[in-house]
Amino acid sequence: MKPALLLIPGMLNTARIWGRVTPLLQDHADVRIAHVQTQSSIAEMARDAWARVADVPPSQPLVICGFSMGGYVAIEMIASCDRPIRATAFLDTSCRPESTEGVAAREKTIAAIERNFEKVIAGMAPFSVHSGSQADPALMDDILSLLREVGAETAIRQNRAIIGRADHRDLLARLQMPALVMCGRDDKITPPALSEELAVLIPGARLEWIEEAGHMTPLEQPERVATLLKTLL
Repeated sequence: MKPALLLIPGMLNTARIWGRVTPLLQDHADVRIAHVQTQSSIAEMARDAWARVADVPPSQPLVICGFSMGGYVAIEMIASCDRPIRATAFLDTSCRPESTEGVAAREKTIAAIERNFEKVIAGMAPFSVHSGSQADPALMDDILSLLREVGAETAIRQNRAIIGRADHRDLLARLQMPALVMCGRDDKITPPALSEELAVLIPGARLEWIEEAGHMTPLEQPERVATLLKTLL
């Protein structure tokens, strides 16, 4: 029986963020993708993510992977565990709660989105990728299209959800399951130091770098992401 693999998108993502990864995993897992565009909190996202795998029988292994904001959702899923999880992967994310400085920065981002969403995403797209990826017009157009598709209203709601996320570091420090932490070597949105911190916190976690990638690793280096996920499957 193939394991079930739940992929959780990040902020300003739809299922399309995984579009270059899922074809590489179809032979290895029953792939599901969570929906995170309509909820008002990370806890609500986690409840809906659990609903995506409600039909997976207890005998079928379940692996979850959260990208960026989706990592916060994965952590919340672990905290509200409905059934056993065989292994967890965290991709370009953090275990920290929002800091006072982070709240202030997100409030500024929300104000900027309200003023001119198109300007915000025009700056966000190149900042979120490796310098080499910026030279790929098709990739950059794909990223901009994805951000634009999600829209300003959802971006604001997701920023507010991130501000209110819970601190589950005590739980992660006692986690007893295989855990894989992955990060783009040049991630400027969720810097590599945060992945190092997460990998140190979780007992036995494995840390893997994704070279020639910034934050948008599922689009920049899908083969590398898929290869690493296969090691959990």
